[in-house]
Amino acid sequence: MKSNFTFQNLCGTVYRQGNVLFTPDGNSVLSPVGNRVSVFDLVNNKSRTLPFENRKNIATIALSPDGNVLMSIDEDGRALLVHFRKGTVLHHISFKSKVHHVSFSPDGKYIAVTHGHKIQIWKTPSHLVREFAPFELHREYTGHHDDVVSVCWSKTSRYFVSTSRDMTARMYTLNPLEGFKPKQFAGHRDVVINAFFSDDEKTIYTVSRDGAVFCWSAKRGVSEDDSDVEMDILDAPSTSASGANLALEHTVAYTRWGVSNRHFFNQPGTKVVCSTFHPKTSLLIVGFSTGVFGLWEMPSFTSVHTLSISNEKISSVAVSASGEWLAFGAAKLGQLLVWEWQSESYVLKQQGHYYDMNTISFSPDGQNIATGGEDGKVKLWNASSGFCFVTFPEHTASVSTVEFAKQGQVLFTASLDGTVRAYDMVRYRNFRTFTSPTPVQFSSLAVDPSGDVVCAGSQDSFEIYMWSVQTGKLLDILTGHEAPVCGLSFSPSGDQLASASWDRSIRLWSVFGRSRSTEPITLSSEATALAFRPDGKEICASTLDGQLSFIDVEEGQIKSVIEGRRDISGGRKVDDRLTAANNAASKYFNSVTYTADGSCILAGGSSKYVIIYDRQEGVMIKKFQISENLSLDGTLEMLDSRKLNEAGPINDNEDDGNGSDLEDRLDKTLPGASKGDLSKRRYKKEVKTSCVRFSSTGKSWAASSTEGLLIYTLDQETNFDPFDLSLDLTPENILLKLNKEKDFLIALIMSLRLSEKQLIQRVYENIPISQIKLLSKQLPSIYLIQFLNFINDHFENSPHIEFDLLWTASILTSHGKFIRQNKNQLASTLRGLIKCLMNLEGSVARLSDQNTFSLDYILSQIDRNEKDNGGAIQNGLSDLGIEIDI
Repeated sequence: MKSNFTFQNLCGTVYRQGNVLFTPDGNSVLSPVGNRVSVFDLVNNKSRTLPFENRKNIATIALSPDGNVLMSIDEDGRALLVHFRKGTVLHHISFKSKVHHVSFSPDGKYIAVTHGHKIQIWKTPSHLVREFAPFELHREYTGHHDDVVSVCWSKTSRYFVSTSRDMTARMYTLNPLEGFKPKQFAGHRDVVINAFFSDDEKTIYTVSRDGAVFCWSAKRGVSEDDSDVEMDILDAPSTSASGANLALEHTVAYTRWGVSNRHFFNQPGTKVVCSTFHPKTSLLIVGFSTGVFGLWEMPSFTSVHTLSISNEKISSVAVSASGEWLAFGAAKLGQLLVWEWQSESYVLKQQGHYYDMNTISFSPDGQNIATGGEDGKVKLWNASSGFCFVTFPEHTASVSTVEFAKQGQVLFTASLDGTVRAYDMVRYRNFRTFTSPTPVQFSSLAVDPSGDVVCAGSQDSFEIYMWSVQTGKLLDILTGHEAPVCGLSFSPSGDQLASASWDRSIRLWSVFGRSRSTEPITLSSEATALAFRPDGKEICASTLDGQLSFIDVEEGQIKSVIEGRRDISGGRKVDDRLTAANNAASKYFNSVTYTADGSCILAGGSSKYVIIYDRQEGVMIKKFQISENLSLDGTLEMLDSRKLNEAGPINDNEDDGNGSDLEDRLDKTLPGASKGDLSKRRYKKEVKTSCVRFSSTGKSWAASSTEGLLIYTLDQETNFDPFDLSLDLTPENILLKLNKEKDFLIALIMSLRLSEKQLIQRVYENIPISQIKLLSKQLPSIYLIQFLNFINDHFENSPHIEFDLLWTASILTSHGKFIRQNKNQLASTLRGLIKCLMNLEGSVARLSDQNTFSLDYILSQIDRNEKDNGGAIQNGLSDLGIEIDI
């Protein structure tokens, strides 16, 4: 079993806080998600999460104009300089105070950072050379009396305007100028949120939180000698030739600015939260606290477009370089929108679960992942693209379990609202709802392999209910447990149902037999989860004392136990009175699953770790830390003694009523409430894993955590086996065999030995079609798994579909006996192949449907034209007295 799984993507959460921004080409949107950054490709319809992590939740991000360098700053002012294309961290720096805004200059040479009531300008480090002291401070600017909120650069990168909570804006020059004094823009009655330069830099716009927009332009001065004589708009200190040239170069700096127009949005009962400006089209985009955003054309202040996207405030707004797309982030809803304002249509609309994510399930082909949350929503995510493509809102309470049917496109969900629902994955509708005779809360779910029977375990009546999917009728009620049923699972053959309960027992039910009597299998503690091995001969059960018990199904006895208390033990929480080593609260697993071949166990719990165990040896293979975010409780092993006082720990997540808006400072929740509105709760979120599942292909696994849906995949590129290597096995010799000697088999085997993906692809694509059948027969069986895995990857990323299909058919025909004999080793590879073929089939079907509709439309237009032309001809002939039936 390979364990080199690496983090691939973060789904389930699309936006948390901070600012969203577009890439310079306008094709992708960057969104902060916790302490990570997700990139949503709007053209290719894919998303990816950059592999780096900040220490805490990200407060603000900035991307260089060339798109090479990303600056990510967390809530404490610790920043990472990241190579955006590679996702690798180049440098670290701590600004030692909270940073509200960071911005690259248009030429990319400088970085402006707000530092309390000051502004710091740093020289941008090179992303090509590793430097010992990469960050060099250019200048520090003072003048504001309160925190600086934003910084806006001019197009020439010579000046910038800063806005502050002291209700003023100030303009500074990058380099000192003779006789220049910072310009102050005053007159607003609330916090100035943003300031913008017009495209010709002759106008400056300032936007305040109370909904006022001031237009600042050059005003004509007055001569000191004669009050009736007006001077030029330039206020240069020198009248010499050099002074005049300097004044012309720095017109903006020497201009005397004054208010030319005052505009107001006149949105009652709302405040401006965010704004941005597109200089080329002079469009001002503003987001309000009521969920309304609007576009105004400046300087005439003409309203172009206004739309309400939600009832919660818009936290961030960005505009693409072309000005066509607008990106909005709503922190309270966890929503990210990309709006094309000209066509008035959504380019992207994604929203995660409003509260925590409880459960997940992979589809049988491994292409989709279903998630259920505390908000009662069931969402379907595409595993490869990372996008949510359908949401089911029918449940009225927390969703406890989701499960796909092994055969057929059906998804089953169980909820605490007392219903089990079945969803059609073709038409995306709820076609069946199962209820119990008396209202109960369902905490577990199991589906028969045939998909004809569904069972659910209750949390309050301790019974198991069994329904027929075809008729929707209740078939049976299984009684015997004396505590809530926390886990249900059908055996792969479908003849037995296993149930785990808090009464420290596991029961095996012959649901299709005549006898309903079962003997409980006693566990050492309360059970929390269970899973069947893929062959159906063994059950793994996790208990509250941190053990994994393995039960032989035929004998009904516990064969072995893995002690996992020390492995799963996580960090120390803020309010814990015990150290992490002595605290038993996080030392148990709440979810277990077998790998596709049954050789390993994947387990997670209320901890920051997810662990893979080897089943035969009973040892831990690898431990994954799902998050390093210090904003979450339970990440640190030891607490910081500097944050302790006589009353206990100081919760650095409390804002003590210092919110920027009145609604942020009010707390209307009940004391001690642990669930509900995320933005109003006064407690620190805990790092934990509520559910882990392996994909049927065996190449990836997913975990529902506090951060969202984490997906880990096998890192195929690092699989390098030096066995059978020799000195003459070089890329040059491989290309020599391929191009000159035309020895395709030797070239293919040599490339597989080196295990370099690009080299294998070059050899693979240069093999003639006529040689495929012969090479398939001659290919040694030892390279079969590696070669099939390469074909699977080539299927997904290459347009040579027919070529891949010919190779697949030839290999399956030539090595069918070997595949049948070693089906356990090849199971994950073959499932991956089936996934690729089903994905291909779906793409071809959709393309065929589109072509059919297009052809029908063209034919209907031809018939219509023929009728129109025929009618015109007939009218012309009738005028001549000739009657012809066309």
